[in-house]
Amino acid sequence: MNDGLEQWTAIDDFLSKSLLASDPVLDAALEASAAAGLPAIQVSPCQGKLLQILARIHGASTVLEIGTLGGYSTIWLARGLPPGGRLITLEVNVQYAAVASANIARANLLNVVELRVGPAIDALPKLAQEGRGPFDLIFIDADKPSTPDYFLWALKLSHREGIIIVDNVIRKGALLDDESTDPDVQGMRRFIQLLGAERRVSATAIQTVGSKGYDGFAIALVTGDVPTGAQNAKVEL
Repeated sequence: MNDGLEQWTAIDDFLSKSLLASDPVLDAALEASAAAGLPAIQVSPCQGKLLQILARIHGASTVLEIGTLGGYSTIWLARGLPPGGRLITLEVNVQYAAVASANIARANLLNVVELRVGPAIDALPKLAQEGRGPFDLIFIDADKPSTPDYFLWALKLSHREGIIIVDNVIRKGALLDDESTDPDVQGMRRFIQLLGAERRVSATAIQTVGSKGYDGFAIALVTGDVPTGAQNAKVEL
């Protein structure tokens, strides 16, 4: 696995240098996050560009991000918005949010991005109560045990043809282990089961390898209408 990881990382570096222009703002965001001691669990540069391209292909003008960390993926997504576009990002950790806020300011995106600090499971119903949304694209990359609940809220805050993207669904292959005691693995297993049973979406998942190791994304297209009153939905699995 170590040999594989070294090769995957080398290929990621080659692809990033070949396909992505040098970006001092994004580099500074990574450096500031590292200096502040944030875990290096943000998306890779190529994955960040993928999120941006998906937002642009979809013509998204409103984006919700669940899990900000240092704001690296936030910047990628916000840069994919058209003039007048808006992004709301949710972060529970006050320290992470402070780093993200500085990174977003450095990227000159304060007029585009709204950062809300606090548990997402509390912020999501508040967004619904405020009438924020529906969002064109929702990116979920937060605590894994709560991902099923986040997905149900994302569905509530989406519209027909909305896109929901979930990161870290493969868990280095541990997704297959139904006896795992890891709450992150069990959270993703519950999410995948929920996603497969949800008739209001058309979904797939893609395994990935690279500098972030072996993992993957799930992508869901909302194909059915979300009934009103779903804001109190809970995962029952």
